[in-house]
Amino acid sequence: MPTSKVSLVVNGLTHSREIEPRMLLSDFLRHELGLTGTHVGCEHGVCGACTVLLDGRSARSCLTLAIQAQGMQVETVEGLGTVDNLGRVQEAFRTHHGLQCGFCTPGMIMTITDMLRHHPLETDEQIREALSGNICRCTGYQHIVDAVRELAKERGPLK
Repeated sequence: MPTSKVSLVVNGLTHSREIEPRMLLSDFLRHELGLTGTHVGCEHGVCGACTVLLDGRSARSCLTLAIQAQGMQVETVEGLGTVDNLGRVQEAFRTHHGLQCGFCTPGMIMTITDMLRHHPLETDEQIREALSGNICRCTGYQHIVDAVRELAKERGPLK
């Protein structure tokens, strides 16, 4: 199988690898870099669990070939904070109990990070619309909406 060289900046660090051209970005992040916070759910781009930021905008990593992200800045949930030093979105989710099983949480956090950086979220309707591409089977969304509402009121720069 032929390979291609790909070089990406992931969470501030440059990574170069020889990969099969058909390798998905989600597989590159999980299997090549060990960044397992990017979850793979439906593998059709519907559930949002695989959401990462490409050059600051949310993207479905299960629909993106790693080679398509050549030279781009990739942010994953691991780049937003650590267990000992949570980012603001992560902390708001924790404070408002915006997670249960946690499977959808990384994708939700990445989607909300993008939305809070680039769009006003002033009403619960806008927050729910922003979250509409991310499926959660556990929370009923209300605690997530509460977390995002708090962040939208703060509206400072996000990590």
